[in-house]
Amino acid sequence: MLWSSFLLLGVAQLALSSPLVKRFEDFSEKHSWADIPNGWEHKAAAPADYVFDMRIGLKQYGIDDLIENLMEISDPYHARYGQHLSKEEVEAFTAPHANSVGAVDEWLEFHGIDPSSVKRTPAGEWVTLRVSVAQAERMLGTKYNVYRHAKSGEDVVRTLSYSLPKELHNHVDVIAPTTYFGTLRSMKATNFVQHDVKPLSAAEIHEASLAPVSNAAVPSSCARTITPACLRALYNTAAYTPAATGTNKLGVAGYLGEFANTADLQTFFKSFRTDAVGTSFNVVLVNGGQNSQGTPGVEANLDIQYTTGISAPTPNTYYSTGGSPPFQSDTFTPTNTNEPYLDFLTFLLAQTTIPQTLTTSYGDDEQTVPLDYATSVCNMLATLGSRGTTVFFSSGDEGVGGGDCKTNDGTNKVIFQPAFPASCPFVTAVGATTGISPEQAISFSGGGFSRYFATPSYQSAAVSSFVTGLGTKFNGLFNKTGRAYPDVAAQGQGFQVVVGGRVESVAGTSASSPTVAGIFSLLNDFRLSQGKTALGFINPLIYSTAKTGFNDITSGSNPGCGQTGFTAGTGWDPVTGLGTPDFVKLQALV
Repeated sequence: MLWSSFLLLGVAQLALSSPLVKRFEDFSEKHSWADIPNGWEHKAAAPADYVFDMRIGLKQYGIDDLIENLMEISDPYHARYGQHLSKEEVEAFTAPHANSVGAVDEWLEFHGIDPSSVKRTPAGEWVTLRVSVAQAERMLGTKYNVYRHAKSGEDVVRTLSYSLPKELHNHVDVIAPTTYFGTLRSMKATNFVQHDVKPLSAAEIHEASLAPVSNAAVPSSCARTITPACLRALYNTAAYTPAATGTNKLGVAGYLGEFANTADLQTFFKSFRTDAVGTSFNVVLVNGGQNSQGTPGVEANLDIQYTTGISAPTPNTYYSTGGSPPFQSDTFTPTNTNEPYLDFLTFLLAQTTIPQTLTTSYGDDEQTVPLDYATSVCNMLATLGSRGTTVFFSSGDEGVGGGDCKTNDGTNKVIFQPAFPASCPFVTAVGATTGISPEQAISFSGGGFSRYFATPSYQSAAVSSFVTGLGTKFNGLFNKTGRAYPDVAAQGQGFQVVVGGRVESVAGTSASSPTVAGIFSLLNDFRLSQGKTALGFINPLIYSTAKTGFNDITSGSNPGCGQTGFTAGTGWDPVTGLGTPDFVKLQALV
């Protein structure tokens, strides 16, 4: 009789669990690649007991409303212009619906995971849990492998496709790590040392150290090498003295293995901006980030030396985002997935106070970033804008595309290759120029049209004019209805950077982005000192009432993909955007 009771109980439990089994085993594909992404190769099957952090991005119930709100508070013609949101207000928009939370929690429980044991962001839109490869494969109906990036030698645990129960597609935006292969070490650098450009001599450095006290003529040496004096004269910031340094902040996003050196910064100031000697920067460590002063990075030093070189004494913060390598064959200790942006953006959005200006110098081919991942990151960048941060990204150093420019959808069609996150419509992408009288586009300046994101309304008129003028040229090579970039530009080669005590010449849009960030940080300082709010997301402003605050660049092109590339001309173009900033003109317009 007792055995019969247990049998009946077992049958009853099975009956109750069957609908749950059916719900969570009815898979539908979320994303897949036709082949292994370019630059990567299959190494081995991932060990079943290897443990990693899985991130689940839940659908943000009010994200469309947040973006609508962002466009209103960023539009200088709107009554709500400049009325940025608080952290709590943003989280009300980005929180998932209770139904989504419930569905995902039930799915976790189905796989033996206690929902109370997972980590959640303040708004609850990101859930992080530790899983083994075997468990992740069951949850996502997939197979994980170890892939190697030949150029960097980095190994990652990824999959070529993943699925979710059909029911969860309405509740989950993205799962990571899955099909996004990009890591910080494998991504394209947007800076490079120019060994063919001789750094300034000691005598030239002494002359360059005489910082201008007013907006003077641009030194002739700036045609070959760039210093803060060159940029301050070119872009008319020299006469401005920051007055809101108690509230205004400028942030630099730094990642794995790149550290900004304080001693090098003082050497840089002594050489190129003597009035800033003694000024330093703060370091914030994110996700196990480090601050190794013994291993200065070219990128980190370039960023910090030129953001501070323009904005001093505005407080600058270098965010060092860490994380151990994505895969270590000799240990199964849980490791960070080393996916760009997620760690840093999640951290920053959880802070009560964030910088009014932020610059980042990393990017990758848009087509290598799964659409679900790109959309989630782009929405996080929109969230930063909603809180009043102006976000700059370098536009890339390969013109309209590098390499063979073949698509990765199995067709191997050659097309222009847009870069991400520069192609996100909620960031300000920065291209590069060279020369001083006049400035012209530099050949490596990244620019083009997104295949993921549509042309936003704020730039539709400017972009339509350019596309119309192009006629049938490059038909089929780019998306005429895509988000177009860059938005603005600045000098991009011959930057004098102190690395390990020695001066090197560095080029790339990695130099352009911190330059523009420094200038707009001063504009934020000006507004704050006048009792106004920070500029926040600037694209609707610069394409409308502030478009006359830029120096139009009308010559030069950005070849790539075996093509001549786009050509700079009157008005906006996908090489230099609206042009280079003139601080004094912009000051009168903002």
